[in-house]
Amino acid sequence: MGLFSTNIAIDLGTVNVLVYKQGKGVVLQEPSVVAIQQDGNKTIIVEVGRAAKEMYGRTSDDLEVMRPLRDGVIADYYVTQGMLEYFIGKVSGRSLRRPVVMISVPYGVTSVERRAVKEAALAAGAREVHLIPEPLAAAIGAGLPIGTPTGNMVVDIGGGSTEAAVISVNGIVCAESVRVGGVHLDEAIISYIRKKYSLIIGEPTAEAIKIKIGAAIDLDNELEMQVQGRDQVTGLPKTITVRSSEVVEALAEPLTAIVNVVRAVLAKTPPELASDIIDRGMALTGGGALLREIDTLLTRETGVPAYVADNPLACTALGAGKALAELPILQRSIPDL
Repeated sequence: MGLFSTNIAIDLGTVNVLVYKQGKGVVLQEPSVVAIQQDGNKTIIVEVGRAAKEMYGRTSDDLEVMRPLRDGVIADYYVTQGMLEYFIGKVSGRSLRRPVVMISVPYGVTSVERRAVKEAALAAGAREVHLIPEPLAAAIGAGLPIGTPTGNMVVDIGGGSTEAAVISVNGIVCAESVRVGGVHLDEAIISYIRKKYSLIIGEPTAEAIKIKIGAAIDLDNELEMQVQGRDQVTGLPKTITVRSSEVVEALAEPLTAIVNVVRAVLAKTPPELASDIIDRGMALTGGGALLREIDTLLTRETGVPAYVADNPLACTALGAGKALAELPILQRSIPDL
């Protein structure tokens, strides 16, 4: 590990944190989960990331496993600072100089929320902090030619929110966001299974269902999986079989909210840029883009071709890293970067 600082970019997500290191690419991807313990008035961080996620739903009452970010913004300042400190330290190693850090934030966050992210990163060991809107970082990471005077559309479906934006000449022309993302899809599955089967399942099980058999529209070849949970009536363990068509039904409401956000942005897009988007299509990024057939659903509901970007989960971190290298150019169109 070099003794001089390397600049890093962080995709600070509700579900995952990805860290990009200049010259190395994405070097870390861990769940944004922290295990904490209360000692009187003091909060002690016990575990961070993967180790903390493995404890989820499996700990005694004196240990709390939490997500310090909610809907893409800081819900617990102290715990977020501790988590950032852990990740920055893990990537920077024994560096003598503190790193310059670029962090992605949701489009439309308040000045208070922006300041909280900046201050948490500075307290965690950053020398200098720059913030980039997530849709812009995702578009750069997806390889869209955002510096040209053409319409580029990106739909970033994260863990806590979905953001759709049209970008041209390094700037966001129009954008909309809704606080619906991967976490809300999991919650919809939990609610559906509780209502239909009187079975209580946890978030990790719901996430496994979404990944293994989840889809945005009915599949030609139906998938199914065995699901274990606790019977709401007897309180005893019970196993059921869940099919992909049931998951489609469970996800209908949150997916409608995502479709509506995309429609709202298309409705606000200037005509010249709209014609570019019809030709080029919209790029889908974020973990939610991995849901089966979500591109088909968006194409069908909006009439604009949608496609999943390469490595959608890493797009925002990659884009934030590239933005760090092109800071002077981007600052001309985004002064508060």
